[in-house]
Amino acid sequence: MGQTTERNAPTFGIIGAGMSGILAAIKLQEAGYGFTVFEKADRLGGTWRDNTYPGLACDVPSHIYSYSFALNPEWSRFASPGSEILEYFERVAKEYGVDDQIRFSDPVVRCTWRDSKDGGDNRWEVETGSGHVETFDFVIAATGILHHPKLPEIEGLESFAGPMFHSARWDHDVALDGKRIGLVGTGSTGVQITGALAPRAEKLSVFQRTAQWVVPVDQVAYSEEEKETFRTDSDALDKLHDELTMAFNDGFGTSILDVDSDMIDGIEARCREELATIDDEELRAKITPTYRAGCKRLVISHNWYEAVQADSVEIVTGADGEIERIEPTGVRTADGRLHEFDVLVMATGFKVDSFMRPMSITGADGADLDEVWAERPSAYMAITLPGFPNFFMLNGPNSPVGNFSLIQTAELQFEYAMDMVERVVSGQLERIQPNEEAAQRFEDERVEAAQNTVWATGCNSWYLDDRGIPFAWPFPFERFRREMAEPRLGDYEGAGV
Repeated sequence: MGQTTERNAPTFGIIGAGMSGILAAIKLQEAGYGFTVFEKADRLGGTWRDNTYPGLACDVPSHIYSYSFALNPEWSRFASPGSEILEYFERVAKEYGVDDQIRFSDPVVRCTWRDSKDGGDNRWEVETGSGHVETFDFVIAATGILHHPKLPEIEGLESFAGPMFHSARWDHDVALDGKRIGLVGTGSTGVQITGALAPRAEKLSVFQRTAQWVVPVDQVAYSEEEKETFRTDSDALDKLHDELTMAFNDGFGTSILDVDSDMIDGIEARCREELATIDDEELRAKITPTYRAGCKRLVISHNWYEAVQADSVEIVTGADGEIERIEPTGVRTADGRLHEFDVLVMATGFKVDSFMRPMSITGADGADLDEVWAERPSAYMAITLPGFPNFFMLNGPNSPVGNFSLIQTAELQFEYAMDMVERVVSGQLERIQPNEEAAQRFEDERVEAAQNTVWATGCNSWYLDDRGIPFAWPFPFERFRREMAEPRLGDYEGAGV
């Protein structure tokens, strides 16, 4: 972007209309900047649009899973159902007038940096699946990480004769009441589905690879009196939001980075107390983890322990319970047993290392993102990339996806991006592009710190990269807040221009 009028009126392409994309659109509109939001689906909401499975709910407090500028006094529960969260994002987008600035059902397929030294105008050219092409000064990738469903590599997966689907592609036309249902996976999604389907199924067989630390919580509903207080007393709502944020980010979120944390000891003890209430010793052994609590993402549930004890539920696990193959009528396990089902559900997570891919992204000097990320994704301070000027990622690689509030993370990252954009607008920087040395220095520090977190204590989880190293932000929240508030300008090319 040259020293022209564009500096005073930068334009932005936002990829994705989920939580982060809506945030970016609202804040850019408030700043008076032009933007277009590109959304591959026909509705906004991201993961809350895609996931509609029975039992879906947020696993962090509702009052911190809200934009700080649009707190919601109407949350029905401490951890609200997914449908409420989707309604919240749709309402906020409409209230702030950004819903009509979204190109729906038109996925981005290509982003190409047109550099001035190659005859371009130092802008991003964005092309969609329909062939629509626009150019922007900046691109904000708000694609998230939980949007490419991952199916397990199991022999005969496509041979099942009945309805089979991933949990993020739930088929609501399929009858479930009184049916024999096979459920593969016991992460947060699998646990929520188990709680919802246990009372409905004739038989629910839950295939578990690894036992989870499931933290028991009460299903707390906010009374009408409490909601009325939140509606009429904004200070009370602000106070609740701030207190929960402090407890979650600076308390829980930071504590789980410490392998010897007293908080983790307490969480593990609480889980063991609940496990001890299960009279069936065989069942209790099946669902008792053998690794440190917090090594995998902690699962929160108000009904897991009750559900697994239902007569209709069987936990299939251990060497004999390993899935050998899927057949037209059900699942064959290693002990030779055929588990027959009417419906088969895969709660097997997402391709968390995809981010913007499979779209083609080409930066300066022909840098190809697929090649840059050939081994694994990484990003400087979890937000920018060497070789990809004026390109930001919200909740991108190495972001604090496992231990902090994703909304507050995105808000802080957006503030960082706007700080850097203003430096371009003012002429302090020609473009926003971290140098290779700074990016590698950060990555080396991050990797070293990650190996000393609870995530690296011996379990297999989606937090680990191909080397077995946790990919999430491994530092305390205070450092994340500081890094986002005080960009290290010396780590960017052309600083001081």
